[in-house]
Amino acid sequence: MNAPDSAEASKPLIERHIQSGAICCDSAWEDAYKRFESPEEEIQKFIKRLKFMKLEDRPRDMRIVELFCGRGGGLVALQRLGFTRMEGVDLSETLLLQNRTEAKLHLADCRNLPFGDSTIDAVIIHGGLHHLPQLPNDLELVLSEIHRVLNEDGTFHAVEPWLTPFLRFVHAVVEVPWVRKVYDKGDALAVMIEHERETYEQWLSQPIIIRERFDKYFIASMNRIAWGKFQFSGRKIKPCG
Repeated sequence: MNAPDSAEASKPLIERHIQSGAICCDSAWEDAYKRFESPEEEIQKFIKRLKFMKLEDRPRDMRIVELFCGRGGGLVALQRLGFTRMEGVDLSETLLLQNRTEAKLHLADCRNLPFGDSTIDAVIIHGGLHHLPQLPNDLELVLSEIHRVLNEDGTFHAVEPWLTPFLRFVHAVVEVPWVRKVYDKGDALAVMIEHERETYEQWLSQPIIIRERFDKYFIASMNRIAWGKFQFSGRKIKPCG
């Protein structure tokens, strides 16, 4: 019997719930993101967020799912904090194949999660909701699915862009041609915005509707808007009856 190819053996195991290759990543956006911050910078950012969300105070063996997990920086952050039952969900198999964690990975649609009712302790999203193609319908589907899979005391945590005065200022600065020439990180951000403009602007233009959907499914323990970010943590609203 031939030994398995080392490259093949190193690939992460992915449970596929949708067709492979149905969705791929935007290579121009991905290249810009790599210029915007290194993998280690991303991981450290996520660790800081998770601590701010009080995840560090939770049992290390709780079942955590990260949606829109991409290449897995958020899962690495959870692993470094000592969590042992992590799972990641993304539509892009290209990104999932870049994961190098011990997490269980799912190629699946976040609008139709591959988990049973009340089986998850915490769900985390680091900037994925603003990529949804249709608001508010897609947001409703994702949040209702998160509510379904969380257990009675389950929590939901999300960080998304928000149109604060600071973010307006950042947008204006990175649109200046000479700034983009001398500030590579600013140029990278501008490229990312250009390649996600439709969904990005759709998200930023509907703050009231977005907040209403969050309040429909979750009781907030943190509902913070600052420095161009919406940071949310909350428990699922228990169904009546």
